[in-house]
Amino acid sequence: MHRLHLMNNNHTNIELLQQKVALFSDQQSYNELFLHFYPSLQQFAFSFVKSKQLSEEVVSDVFIKIWEKRKTLHNITNLKLYLFTSTRNTAINYLKKKKGEQHILAEDYWVELNSVYFDPEKLMITAEMVTRIHKAIQSLPPKCKLIFKLIKEEGLKYKEVAALLDLSVKTVENQMTLALKRIGSEIGFNIKHSISTTTKPA
Repeated sequence: MHRLHLMNNNHTNIELLQQKVALFSDQQSYNELFLHFYPSLQQFAFSFVKSKQLSEEVVSDVFIKIWEKRKTLHNITNLKLYLFTSTRNTAINYLKKKKGEQHILAEDYWVELNSVYFDPEKLMITAEMVTRIHKAIQSLPPKCKLIFKLIKEEGLKYKEVAALLDLSVKTVENQMTLALKRIGSEIGFNIKHSISTTTKPA
C-alpha cells in the first residue's frame, strides 16, 4: 500500500510526561515536553509574527504559562491542540499589542514544511518527481499550505485545524482537496486516492 510518511508522536509518552508535570511538578518531564513541541510551535508562531526571535518568545511565553498552570495540566485531553491554540492566541495578542494589528489575513501566513515527505519507492515515482511534488507544496497559497502542514506534518484532524484557524471544516476540506489535486498533478494521478493517509477528516 502506498503511504505518505508522517512524523508520529508517541501519544502515550506525551501523556505520561504531562501527568508527571501536573502531579509531581517534574522539571525533567516539563523540559522533555518543551523540546518535543518547540520546533513545531516555533514554526507555527513564525507563520504569524514572521520573526525568529519573536516566535521563540511566543513559544517561551506559552510554556511559562504551562508551568505556572501545571497543576491543572492533567485536565487537558489534547495537549498538542492546546499548545497550538495557545501559541496562536499568544502570537496574535503580541501583534495586537506591539503593532496594532487586529486581524491576521490568510495571505499573511508564512509557512515552511519540513517533515512531510514522499517515499519514491513506495509511490513508484522518481526522485525528480518527488522534487516536483515538494515544489508544488511550497507553491500552495499560504492558507492552503498552512492547513496542509497542520494536517500532514503535525497530524491534526480536520476539525481541530478548523477550530485552530477559525475556519469551517468544509473550508479545511476544500483547501486539502486543492492541495492534493495540485500535488497529484505533478505525478499524473489522483494522489488523494493513491496515498494512504493517517489522518481522518473527523
